[in-house]
Amino acid sequence: MRIGLLGTGNVARALAHGWSAAGHDVLLGSRNPKERTDLGLPVADLSETAAHAEVLVNATPGDVSVELLRSIGAPALAGTLLIDVGVGLSDDFTELSHPNSSLGEQIQEAFPLTPVVKTLCTMDSTVMIAPDSLDGPSTVFLSGDDAEAKRTTGRLLADLGWPPSSQLDIGGITTARGQEHFALLFIGIAGGLGNHAFNVKVVTQAAD
Repeated sequence: MRIGLLGTGNVARALAHGWSAAGHDVLLGSRNPKERTDLGLPVADLSETAAHAEVLVNATPGDVSVELLRSIGAPALAGTLLIDVGVGLSDDFTELSHPNSSLGEQIQEAFPLTPVVKTLCTMDSTVMIAPDSLDGPSTVFLSGDDAEAKRTTGRLLADLGWPPSSQLDIGGITTARGQEHFALLFIGIAGGLGNHAFNVKVVTQAAD
């Protein structure tokens, strides 16, 4: 599958390496591709990346994502699954950019013809592509309004090592705010542990 990843930071590069290892055709998108030729991964401008992609991944800072996507244009994004892994945070990581909503919802509202699925934003980039590096299975969440888009996303998650048993569909795109708001707790947990290599697991009540 052709996967375009918007962004060239830690998250975009990790996911690109993970999906490339699984056999997918990946391309990173940058506003300045000529300055990002040292990544060991193919890089193009944003519009070329969107045109290349069967699936597009937003891995840009959440406070600029909608503006960046608008620069590509709604017609270029129409009908393309967009997996959103971004979270908008203040510079000091103490406040959310979308305190009463979510970036996922904002993207879906701005691009109604583009099915948006929120996932992978509750963990560090190292865990995104290596869930088996943790001490036991954990949970990755999916939010979105399009069932087929979530099925495709689920298959791509499986290619990163997340089996269906670790995937939890929590509902429509409005539930993306729960995933994004976890960022503040994530920061607290990371501070308590002294590292970012962890994840959460949903544990249900034991059967009688």
